[in-house]
Amino acid sequence: MKMQKIILYYVFTPLSDPVAIKLWQNSLARSLSLKGRIIVSRQGLNATLGGEMGNLKTYIKETKNYPSFKGAIFKWSDGVADDFPRLSVKLRDELVSFKSPKDINVTVNGIIGGGKRIRPSELHDLIKNNTNDVVFVDGRNKQEAAIGRFKNAVVFDVNHTRDFLEEIDKPKYSSLKEKTVVTYCTGGIRCEVLSKLLIDAGYKDVYQLDGGIITYLDQYKDQGLWEGSLYVFDRRQSIKASPNAKTIGICSYCSDPTERYINCSNSQCNELILACQKCAPKSSECVNCLTTLNR
Repeated sequence: MKMQKIILYYVFTPLSDPVAIKLWQNSLARSLSLKGRIIVSRQGLNATLGGEMGNLKTYIKETKNYPSFKGAIFKWSDGVADDFPRLSVKLRDELVSFKSPKDINVTVNGIIGGGKRIRPSELHDLIKNNTNDVVFVDGRNKQEAAIGRFKNAVVFDVNHTRDFLEEIDKPKYSSLKEKTVVTYCTGGIRCEVLSKLLIDAGYKDVYQLDGGIITYLDQYKDQGLWEGSLYVFDRRQSIKASPNAKTIGICSYCSDPTERYINCSNSQCNELILACQKCAPKSSECVNCLTTLNR
């Protein structure tokens, strides 16, 4: 069997005909037997794809031949095509669904008015040399952050990206507006948008981690400021920077360390539940549902 990998990338750039881009990307990915997700909007393109390495390299070459995507940076991750159930290519109003399409404007250079980019190699120096408090702000939902995050990061109380816009301006976060904030997310796309929304909400000094957690872990593994595993939206569910990665997730039932998620079987809930191997067979309903049933 030929070696397989997973690639992920995004490009913020104006697309005058996103429908044509969607059709082209769908045809290209299918011709190469790739699986995964591609999202196209007037704001650009975002994709995570798995397949044979040779086919992925062909996909990268063909995609970068399109002028708007020539500067795309592709990140590689361990995995296979079958980590995804199928190929999905969708057209959306927003590249990331923050429910704020009017707030995000892009040029060929990316989002207008976003946070200052900071490379992983510069991050530690920022923390060491900054006289102001430096605070990590997680650009993902609280389920993702439960199994891995930067040390002492602020995790907003959101289940979905669309909840951020209302959450970030709540009084309980007001003290963050005067601090140096570093936003981060899996591959960089969500924190790029979030940094702009934070600035719009009055946050004074905002950075975005260039390349996201994936790029940081490639460089520092478990020797940096990251703790735990990285949640991913495919059958792998999570990945570790090394076999020695710390487990910081906590089982919802017995409080033992775990990074294993199951879905609540209640059709009206269907939330992700952290459940260790010994507790998962005991119940498929989340703690909130069990509490409600026992009232």
